[in-house]
Amino acid sequence: MRLILERRDDRPTWLSLASPLAAVALTLVAGALLFLAIGKDPVAALKVFFLDPLSDGWALQELAVKATPLILIAVGLTLCYRANVWNIGAEGQLVMGAIFGSWLALATHGSPDGRWVLVAMLALGALGGMVWALIPALLKARLGVNEILSSLMLVYVAELALDYLVRGRWRDPKGFNFPQSVNFEPEATMPLLFEAGRLHIGFVLAVIVAVAAAIVLGRTLKGFEIRLVGEAPRAARFAGFDDRRTVLFVFAVSGALAGLAGIIEVAGPIGQLQPSISPGYGFTAIIVAFLGRLNPIGALIAALFLALTFIGGENAQIALRIPLDVTRVFQGLLLFFVLGCDTFLLYRLRLVSPARAA
Repeated sequence: MRLILERRDDRPTWLSLASPLAAVALTLVAGALLFLAIGKDPVAALKVFFLDPLSDGWALQELAVKATPLILIAVGLTLCYRANVWNIGAEGQLVMGAIFGSWLALATHGSPDGRWVLVAMLALGALGGMVWALIPALLKARLGVNEILSSLMLVYVAELALDYLVRGRWRDPKGFNFPQSVNFEPEATMPLLFEAGRLHIGFVLAVIVAVAAAIVLGRTLKGFEIRLVGEAPRAARFAGFDDRRTVLFVFAVSGALAGLAGIIEVAGPIGQLQPSISPGYGFTAIIVAFLGRLNPIGALIAALFLALTFIGGENAQIALRIPLDVTRVFQGLLLFFVLGCDTFLLYRLRLVSPARAA
C-alpha cells in the first residue's frame, strides 16, 4: 500500500476558503515550536509578534504604513499570476520606480514648486516600474525567454543602479559622506493623514487600487481575458485574445504598481534615497498574493497580516532579543504552508495497493 496524489475533479468553495486559514494556523504552530527550540516562551513570543502591535494607535498606523507597498505590489502580481505569467522581479521594479520618481524630487530640490511635483513623481515612479517590467515581458513575448529568471536577475541590476547613484552623483554633498541623497522637500513627500504618526495618503491610494483591480478582474472584459489566458490559453486564442499582448499588459500594470510602491515608500516613510529602501517588499508580496487567493481584496487583507509580521518582528527584536531574521523565517514558513495547503486544494491523498497503482 502507498499514498498517491489524485487530482480533484472539483474544488469545493469551503476548501478554497479554509486553505489560507489552515496555512496561517500551521505557521503559528510551527512558529511556537521555533520559539520553544530557541528557549523562548512560545505563548509570550506569539503575543509579542501578533497581539502587541494591535494594542495602540501608533502601532496600527505603522501596520498600515508597512502594508501599503505590499498591497500595491501584490495586486499587480495577482493580475500576473492569474494570467499564468510569473513576475518574480517586483523588488527591482520597486527600486526602479523609486529612482525614476526621486530624480524629479532631486532636480527640483531647493525650489518650492507646489504639489504638482509629488503628482509627477508618482507618475514617474509608475513609469519606471513599468519600463523595468516590460523588459522581461518583451523577452518572453518575442523570444520565449523564461520570465522568472529574467525578471529576477533584473532585481540585482536595479539595486546596483540605486547603490551607484546614492554613492555617486546623487549623494548629499553635506551628508558627511554617507551614501544617501538629500532629504526631499515637503512638496515632494506624501501628505500625512494624521499629525501624530507616519500614516500617509499612500495607504488610501493602495486601498483604491485594490478595489479597482477587483472590479476590473471580476467585472470587465479585460479581467475575463486575463483569467481565460491563464486558465485556458488555447480557448483564449480561439476567442480572439492575444496571449502575448496579455503578457505585456499584466507585466506593465504589475511593474507600474511596484514602481508606484517604490516612490511612495521613498517619498513617505523614508524621505530620501538610500542604498536599501525595501526590506524585501517585492518578494514578500508574492506570499501576499498567494495567501490572498490571487484576489485583489484578498491581497489587501493578506498584506495587513504580513505587515503584522514586520511590526511584530521589530517588537520581538527589542522585547525578546530575537534576531530580526526570525521575521523572514515566519514569512518563509507561511509561503511553505500556503503552497502545501494549495496542493491539497488541487489534489487528494489516496491509499492504493501497488497492483492498482500499476
